[in-house]
Amino acid sequence: MARYTGPKCRYCRAEQVQLFLKGDRCASGKCPLKGDSGKRSSTPGKDPKVRGKKNTDYGLQLREKQKLKRMYCMLEKQFHITFEKATKMSGVTGQNMISLLERRLDNVVYRLHFAKSRSQAAQIINHGHVMVNGRIVDVPSYSLKDGDTISIRPQSQNRNLFRENLSGFAKKENNTVSWLSLDVDAMSGKFLSSPVRSEIQDLQKVNEQLIVELYSK
Repeated sequence: MARYTGPKCRYCRAEQVQLFLKGDRCASGKCPLKGDSGKRSSTPGKDPKVRGKKNTDYGLQLREKQKLKRMYCMLEKQFHITFEKATKMSGVTGQNMISLLERRLDNVVYRLHFAKSRSQAAQIINHGHVMVNGRIVDVPSYSLKDGDTISIRPQSQNRNLFRENLSGFAKKENNTVSWLSLDVDAMSGKFLSSPVRSEIQDLQKVNEQLIVELYSK
């Protein structure tokens, strides 16, 4: 499976927003966009004069698409296929696209705290550690349906990776997102339904309508 293997902080610097591509490490103060991290926070590129130029409408639309695509750790072809599916669904295309992204198995594994990031979630799925409705699914882009049960297979539940990820979550005061349910002890969760757009807090800085305008040209 093709995937980006370069420095993830470069993506955050390019978009000038935290994409949490490293999970908890981004929230712990090591992000270059935080002034106290001691890391370079400017946008990547050789010419500093070009970085400060005002974006065109196309540039703004492109940056919005890149931001959302990178947050969900997808390649261009995968992302465009998701958009095409969203256009064929009834309702608002932008919200349909967000719904399809949230239904991805790698995203749900991440939101259930089985993994610290979506990229780690994809790796866990590829290695056959995740089950959907009692069957192993090794495709990160697998689209979940309402009521589907997602669990770590019994043979993998003793691995330190899952115990550490879930124990770290259990120590926090906030619960998992409202459209998912989680049983920490059983290492099992359920996809209840697609979230309402306003419920997805980490997408508040994303304007999906700009992405629709970009692809509609």
